[in-house]
Amino acid sequence: MIDKSYVVAMAAYNAWQNESLYRCASQIGGAERRKDRGAFFSSIHATLNHILWADMSWMSRFAGTPAPTVAPPQSTSMFSKFSELQTKRVEMDGVIQTWAADLDPEWLKSDLHWFSGLLKKDVSKAKWILLTHFFNHQTHHRGQVHAMLTAAGTKPDDTDLMLMDI
Repeated sequence: MIDKSYVVAMAAYNAWQNESLYRCASQIGGAERRKDRGAFFSSIHATLNHILWADMSWMSRFAGTPAPTVAPPQSTSMFSKFSELQTKRVEMDGVIQTWAADLDPEWLKSDLHWFSGLLKKDVSKAKWILLTHFFNHQTHHRGQVHAMLTAAGTKPDDTDLMLMDI
């Protein structure tokens, strides 16, 4: 089972990596960010939207923060303006880091019960597993964005967790 120190470290890693990707994404034009690059969610912009959408969804379950106002099929187009997407990303990273810092370790030992709109049913899972999924999902899709940004001619920071100052 994970512990609070893992959650705090991964929340910091999430913010560190997002800063790198958004910095690089801001260096290319909107057409380049929206270009279909053959990724699962097609473009840099769409994938960044999806990551934020998923983070908002999970944090609404974990911390009671507002859930996204769009359904999963619209997760890739939640914010059309890059500046707004970037602002919301920074805000969400702050929410995640504050929540992680204030996390009661006992919370990790129980199950989370929620209605999954994706599965269309009630679900119950161990919170520590869901939190591991939360961070893994971010990392997975950020890797896709990293590859797309590299192909677009930018140079995002290294992604190795061991390189992060903690």
